[in-house]
Amino acid sequence: MMYALVDCDNCYVSCERVFNPALEGKAVVVLSNNDGCVVARSQEAKALGVPEGLPFFQLAERFPGKEIHAFSSNYTLYGDMSRRVMGILRESAPEMFVYSIDEAFLMFDESPYLKMDFKKWGEELAAKVRKWTGMPVSIGIARTKTLAKVASKFAKRYPAYKKCCFIQTEEQRQKALSLFPLEDLWGIGRRHAARLSALGVKTALDFTRIPAESVRCAMTVTGLRTWMELHGRDCIALDNLPRKQTICTSRSFPKMIASKEVLATPVAGFAARCAQKLRAQHSMAQFVTVFMSTNPFREDLDQMSVGRTVALPAPACSDPEIVHAAMMAMEACVKAATSYRFAVQQAELEASNIDELLLATREAAVIKQGEEDNSGIPLQWKRAGVIVSGIVPDSELQTNFLDIPPVLKQKLTKLSQVADAINRKHGDEVIQVAKALRSTDPETGKALTFRNSILHDRRSPFYTTDIRDIIEVK
Repeated sequence: MMYALVDCDNCYVSCERVFNPALEGKAVVVLSNNDGCVVARSQEAKALGVPEGLPFFQLAERFPGKEIHAFSSNYTLYGDMSRRVMGILRESAPEMFVYSIDEAFLMFDESPYLKMDFKKWGEELAAKVRKWTGMPVSIGIARTKTLAKVASKFAKRYPAYKKCCFIQTEEQRQKALSLFPLEDLWGIGRRHAARLSALGVKTALDFTRIPAESVRCAMTVTGLRTWMELHGRDCIALDNLPRKQTICTSRSFPKMIASKEVLATPVAGFAARCAQKLRAQHSMAQFVTVFMSTNPFREDLDQMSVGRTVALPAPACSDPEIVHAAMMAMEACVKAATSYRFAVQQAELEASNIDELLLATREAAVIKQGEEDNSGIPLQWKRAGVIVSGIVPDSELQTNFLDIPPVLKQKLTKLSQVADAINRKHGDEVIQVAKALRSTDPETGKALTFRNSILHDRRSPFYTTDIRDIIEVK
């Protein structure tokens, strides 16, 4: 078997450049949701020293006088561009496995393709993708997936490879590994890299020279598989490629939220997104966690961070089941935060004089009344999120007599899958959970969608998915 790893170069930045060619050769960064921090950088931005995760508000301060173009994240555009690239790749090889939004493995059985000129094929495929979509890609080809990953890094770093690096001979393998830093190796975590570096293991070739038994003892079977792959032995099955063990969707709110009813809307949206991601990787989750926190920069307000987990009777991936569990967890968070805050106030009362005691008692009574009337929560929440964990394949469902009837569970899952199909065809969030519907947009009169409910002052148009944003040629 021969593997070709196709990797989109700086995927998010490249998507922005496709429709704005003036950005070529300039420092470009893409920001996280709510324009919080840098999540993607062009090579020019990396050369300036812009670190990943840098808060956006520090960008101008850290790099005064530098021209850096910043864009709000536009995942609808990025996902559609990825779909177009993957469509070309799917027609270019007998087998394909999509690994992430910007990476895919193409597989070739050696018997019919043994005499194929893989280097030429890779160069032509990279040129084809660039011509048809505008997206630059780098291709690494080798006999194992890990070596193909190594080769793709060389194809990306060195223009002389013409976007395709083919590790074919033993001499090429040894040379490539001798030049490849250990910390960049696929399958080697930061802790293992730091530990090995302290022992003098600096490159991938150094790692291959460690005895197999030592690797297995120190890094378990996962590290041993990486070691074997670097030796040219294909042993990582596609089903064993790293999959998400937890899925999280979270946001900071543009404005602080003090009402439990208002807070339920974004939390329901986060839960629905997590359920959608579960279905996309054919998985189900056993646990749903909701976490909430106040604004740590507002020292004049009470501070609180709380999280609660709800265990489902049986793993699930449908929107109704995941959202319902998230609402239960959010209710538990609100009650825990209110109880803790009330306890703190009581302790403060005991240390106050009589005048302060009477005033604080009246304030506490107002807070208690607000809780009983269900009119809101006293704390000002700035951030919330949903995590689903205990993830298992959707083929390994174990029924539970405490769960909803199997027929109903199957119907709910099927309903969510149909909604996914409609949204893929007609646009993001054409169909969504009613609980996640946001306030009305004054311009359109329609409920705000998930993607439009967050801060996105620097977001580019939806060039490929919204007819109103199609570029006009004059």
